[in-house]
Amino acid sequence: MAEPVVRIPDAKVALSTASVYPESTATAFEIAARLGYDGVEVMVWTDPVSQDIEALRRLSDYHHIPILAVHAPCLLITQRVWSSDPWVKLQRARKAAEKLGAGTVVVHPPFRWQRQYARDFVNGIWRMANETDVRFAVENMYPWRYRDREMLAYAPDWDVTRDDYRHFTIDLSHTATARSDALQMLERMGDRLGHVHLADGNGSNKDEHLVPGRGFQPCAEVLERLALTGFDGYVVIEVNTRRAMSAAEREADLAEALAFTRLHLASAAKVSRG
Repeated sequence: MAEPVVRIPDAKVALSTASVYPESTATAFEIAARLGYDGVEVMVWTDPVSQDIEALRRLSDYHHIPILAVHAPCLLITQRVWSSDPWVKLQRARKAAEKLGAGTVVVHPPFRWQRQYARDFVNGIWRMANETDVRFAVENMYPWRYRDREMLAYAPDWDVTRDDYRHFTIDLSHTATARSDALQMLERMGDRLGHVHLADGNGSNKDEHLVPGRGFQPCAEVLERLALTGFDGYVVIEVNTRRAMSAAEREADLAEALAFTRLHLASAAKVSRG
């Protein structure tokens, strides 16, 4: 019987610039290049460099590391970054992605108190998706919990598979926090899955973003399924390294995350020799 050989899938593995926080966006490019990531996803947030297309282009050129995705400024701390109008934020994210050669814009569903934005969100995302080749990949979120109370903070829904979008982002730290089944969500997303945020979690009330393999999420199984189905989007390492005691410890965590991802993407993609 012929020995199987490993065929590495086409999916590229990128580093989210959020993974080096509280270090800078520039540091993320340096680490991604040094560790051998295929590219970066830029989290647009309060770091001025993350908001500056020309500065990002210079970093990409200097480190020879492409920008594969742009994460629109959807967080509570970025409510005034690139405008207080959420549609302007998405328009600017799309323009940044187009100018930087990124294939995907990641966007969260609206907060429930953004009533007008939430009412038009599904149709508005379709309109924007029809105006560009960039994928608008809407990300699954989670209920907010405090002790025994639960608040539904996102609209139309934290579970984005309950609405009609062209492309989805699945985030495995968010499935952990939501205490939902990641593999079932992957099935519901089907061929509309356009983007992956890979991290782990233990199902606590906090959005943990652990290094893959350090929590209870089926990170390995998800990667193997992506390989078998010929996933052609990006797998982005989006982990929390704030507790790293040194730059070396942070880099070791990000190297471990990359090794885990490449191993499990390759382990399912075997073909026989001739």
